[in-house]
Amino acid sequence: MQLSQLGQIASASWAQLAEQYPYVNLDAWVVMPNHMHGIILIINEIGGGSRTAPTIQPKSLGRLIGAFKTVSTRQINRVRETPAAPFWQRNFYEHIIRNETSLRALREYVANNPLQWELDQLHPANPSKW
Repeated sequence: MQLSQLGQIASASWAQLAEQYPYVNLDAWVVMPNHMHGIILIINEIGGGSRTAPTIQPKSLGRLIGAFKTVSTRQINRVRETPAAPFWQRNFYEHIIRNETSLRALREYVANNPLQWELDQLHPANPSKW
């Protein structure tokens, strides 16, 4: 997948999550022309020991996704010269990965998603599916 300027902004904003939040590890992810997929690992054992309070309270997944959407939308709207315009859909799909088998399958799905782009109902070559 070759990213457009807006895709590059989304990609950089996603990567910034792991830089800004020490309890976030990004696993497989891909930015597509009309959506993205990503696996986020939230590490809950940050700071504190058995007798001390944690020093960092991790954000929920929803707040992390909200931060990503806010940062990327601001930058994208600056480029498009469309202040305050929405960019991302309101919600997101989440799934708790409970074992290595599921993690491997989801990593494979994310890696193979660009190969499925031509089948996407919003692909420009598929106007009859709109």
